[in-house]
Amino acid sequence: MKNRFLITAISILFSVRLFADGGVDILLRELDETILQRQTYIENKEKELSRLQNRLKHASTEEQRYKILIELYDEYRLFNADSTIHIVRELHEAATKTSNKEYIYNARLSLAETLGVAGMFAEALDILKDIHPSSLPEYLLPYYYHVYRTIYGYMGDYAVTPSQKQLYNKLTDAYRDSILIVNDPESTAYQIVKADQYNVHGEWDKAIRMLEEYTKFHQLQIHDEAMLMFTLSESYKLKGDDENRKRCLLASSINDLKSAIREYSALRELAVMLYRDGDIDRAYTCIKLCMEDASICNARLRIVEVLDLFPVINDAYQQEKEAQQNKLKIMLCIILALSLCLSAGICYMYKQMKRLALARRQVVEANDKLKQANNDLHLSNTKLQEANYSLAENINLKEVYIGRYMDQCSTYIDKMDEYRKSLGKIAAAGKLEELFMKLKSTQYIDDQLKDFYENFDQTFLQLFPYFVEEFNKLLAEDEQIHLKNPERLNTELRIFALIRLGITDSIKIAQFLRYSVTTIYNYRTKARNKAKGDRDEFEKNVMRIGYN
Repeated sequence: MKNRFLITAISILFSVRLFADGGVDILLRELDETILQRQTYIENKEKELSRLQNRLKHASTEEQRYKILIELYDEYRLFNADSTIHIVRELHEAATKTSNKEYIYNARLSLAETLGVAGMFAEALDILKDIHPSSLPEYLLPYYYHVYRTIYGYMGDYAVTPSQKQLYNKLTDAYRDSILIVNDPESTAYQIVKADQYNVHGEWDKAIRMLEEYTKFHQLQIHDEAMLMFTLSESYKLKGDDENRKRCLLASSINDLKSAIREYSALRELAVMLYRDGDIDRAYTCIKLCMEDASICNARLRIVEVLDLFPVINDAYQQEKEAQQNKLKIMLCIILALSLCLSAGICYMYKQMKRLALARRQVVEANDKLKQANNDLHLSNTKLQEANYSLAENINLKEVYIGRYMDQCSTYIDKMDEYRKSLGKIAAAGKLEELFMKLKSTQYIDDQLKDFYENFDQTFLQLFPYFVEEFNKLLAEDEQIHLKNPERLNTELRIFALIRLGITDSIKIAQFLRYSVTTIYNYRTKARNKAKGDRDEFEKNVMRIGYN
């Protein structure tokens, strides 16, 4: 915990220095470094979550459980949507057992906020309608109005008709006004909401002056600064100041990444700006990170937002790579032409000086150098062909997996909608016991995982039909794997299928297959021990399957 606070403090001071410096180039380099260190921030977050989970196991009273669950809720809220829903339900249960009304109100507000972020607007509003602001303690009123404003804001963003959008925006304005009434004007929350109000009413210059002034005299927490910078970027966007908007989006994105959250707004907006500025590589890196983290977090609204942008930026990225490939081909032609010229020059020298022994030795030496150059050129050509093949294969893999991924996302959305409707019917019929049984049951998730892995196996074996056969060739004869169903992979083969696709990080493999990192490490170690040849080269040989 102490180390985490130290890292956070250093990050705050460094980000403040960068922002004060104001250099977009400096912030771009800091963004690159932060993305490279992303895994370290995630690991620190997971250590903190493990520490809180351990404290929760040893809690002796429901009040202790409630307070620890509040901390867990804050940590999970923007990190994993599914875990957040689980934690907030435990929080509500613990609050109910304490019979403390303030605890119960806080838990219900947290549940409403979580459901709203997950896109379950009707369910969230049903919870809020049962809470009257007059019954709340004063310190919960800002949270109460914030949840209402957030939900109606989302509903306004995704409204279909202009009349609906107008209604939800009006309600959002009303609750925004309420937040400003109950919040301390010197608080960061007040400053952000007030600036948002200015932006909505076209007074972005006031928002800019207020927020720029506020940052000069207040040292903010890293996540608060991320939110404030994003709001300030919206003000600059309305003003048409792209340079300052990018500066604010960079600062917000860096702080979001250092906060180890997985739901981004700034990074997604930054990817679009980078794409428009022609910085395709960075734009692709940012949007890909948004897509990966939104998927891991299971943030449905963020996934929908990113899916609108990902194909456009991905296509531009692939086109840039193709252009680079064409440049390599042109350079190769130039090298070949220069080699021919060199050969002609050497032949001419040989004819002119063939009667002189010294000249003959020089020609022999030159000829040896030419042979070496030709060998080097041949080796370069071979490597280039391998790179071409690898690039073509990666493009094919991306196209196939993106298509499969999008189809599967669409299918899962339909299934979730059907599941939601079935739960709605049960709830409407008043069958609470049946509803609780369905909510507690993991059967639905297990079925979806089974379908997901079947789909993965089918897609992988279509791309690498001889993978199992080639994999067995790398093993000792008495250790080879024989599948009962040739269309399905077992756990060990599935691990090395992911490695063949370029996913070599045991943590990512463990997340994909829902195993512990230790289990994945043991599988990989056992497979290396069964290798026919050099154990240290085993996984490299797996990566070469399908090249011939």
